[in-house]
Amino acid sequence: MKRALVTGGAGFIGSHLVERLLGAGYEVRVLDDFSTGRRENLAAFASDARLTVTAGDVTDLDLTCRAAEGVDEVYHLAAAVGVTLIVAQPVRTLETNIRGTEAALEAAARAGARFFLASSSEVYGKSERVPFDEDDDLLIGSSRFARWGYACSKAVDEFLTMAYVRERGLRATVGRLFNTIGPRQVGTYGMVVPRFVEAALAGRPLEVYGSGLQTRTFCDVRDTVEAIHRATLATDSGGQVFNIGGDREIAIADLADRVLAVTKSSAGKKLVSYEKAYGEAIDDMPRRWPRLDRLRRLLGPDWPHYKLEDSLAAIIADRKKG
Repeated sequence: MKRALVTGGAGFIGSHLVERLLGAGYEVRVLDDFSTGRRENLAAFASDARLTVTAGDVTDLDLTCRAAEGVDEVYHLAAAVGVTLIVAQPVRTLETNIRGTEAALEAAARAGARFFLASSSEVYGKSERVPFDEDDDLLIGSSRFARWGYACSKAVDEFLTMAYVRERGLRATVGRLFNTIGPRQVGTYGMVVPRFVEAALAGRPLEVYGSGLQTRTFCDVRDTVEAIHRATLATDSGGQVFNIGGDREIAIADLADRVLAVTKSSAGKKLVSYEKAYGEAIDDMPRRWPRLDRLRRLLGPDWPHYKLEDSLAAIIADRKKG
């Protein structure tokens, strides 16, 4: 039986990855400090004897190494998440992301395990060259803005990972995630789709930050965890970087209209400045659109499989059930 460690395994994406690995016959260990992860995310399979959950901080090297003993794969998803948290707690953001990755990499190297790093589309920074290619230069903005500290921390995580590949022979995969959505995601830290769905179902106006003209792509969590798992297994030597995201752009104001339509809500929408939403200016980017050629060579030309409408239906059903 294969064994895997998932740091941040009680989080939104982490819990879906845990579910996929259990479904594939793995013994799964979760390490999570539950600062943003939730135990209820694991409730549906918490009684599975193959699942072990440890409450603890991934920056604790000894603890992380013990959790990784004897595993075949380490999936490092533990990180500071969401613009709200990044702006409010910039020190914690940098320390968690960089020190946590240092510990997870060392643990994987000692165990001789394959390693997956959950990185972010934020590393592309202020680049206007779209769609973003994995080998593009990274253009980070001013240090005055907390979001670029987050972007830098994820870029450092990537450089650390590649250093372990070169110096320690680690079999590592980096996934740059673009706006993953699905059941179990919460809007507490600024994630736009759960915020919109929660507001629409409650009859509150959907708050669109900025102009609403900025575009994003969205990827269903089921597609994301498929890509994470298969890309990790496919990397035998050298470090591979993959964009993991959707291929259809949509303006955020249009996304709000889509949510209002599918929820049959008359709540409407309103524009809210970044300063009001986050308490300070946000150096936002007009587009975030990944090139997916590299991942599709691995997963097939029809990836991703789920459309935005599929994801919204699953999210709305989950909210109504809960």
